[in-house]
Amino acid sequence: MAKAPAKIVKSSEEDEAQPDNAAELPQPGKKPIPGKMIVLYAGAALLVLLIGGGTAAYFMGMFDSQDEAHADSAKEEEAEQKAVFYDLPEILVNLNSSGKKETYLKIRIALELENGEILTDLEPLMPRVIDNFQVFLREMRVEDISGSAGMIRLKEEMLQRINLSVAPLKVKDVLFKEMLIQ
Repeated sequence: MAKAPAKIVKSSEEDEAQPDNAAELPQPGKKPIPGKMIVLYAGAALLVLLIGGGTAAYFMGMFDSQDEAHADSAKEEEAEQKAVFYDLPEILVNLNSSGKKETYLKIRIALELENGEILTDLEPLMPRVIDNFQVFLREMRVEDISGSAGMIRLKEEMLQRINLSVAPLKVKDVLFKEMLIQ
């Protein structure tokens, strides 16, 4: 009698160990990225975008309420309305020059005050202010006041001198109406 060829039967344990689909097998040389890692990376990228967008919106003022912005602008307008300007008389001085040629400075200045009440207290102190300006300006050289940087330094120095002269009163700003160097 001839023997029938034996059938090879795989056990169920061997079926579970071997995957049915060969495409799911990892390719040699490539590391598989699990689904959880993809979700983690996408979540981190989304978090970075949200934080960056929120920061940009904050600095652009999108979180400020309209009431605060309106209140700030109303305060600024109110402060501008209260400002009072006082014109000083024209000042003409010769500048400090090393050469034989004399150089003159003609300047007209306006003082910005916080309100009109200061004006009554400031009037009697004006001779002191004019004197301080005359002495200070006579020591200036043309090089000291040339250009916009020189003008800004001159303005700051004059503001400091006038505030020292009229203390405890406070002058907000010194404004140049005319400045001529000849």
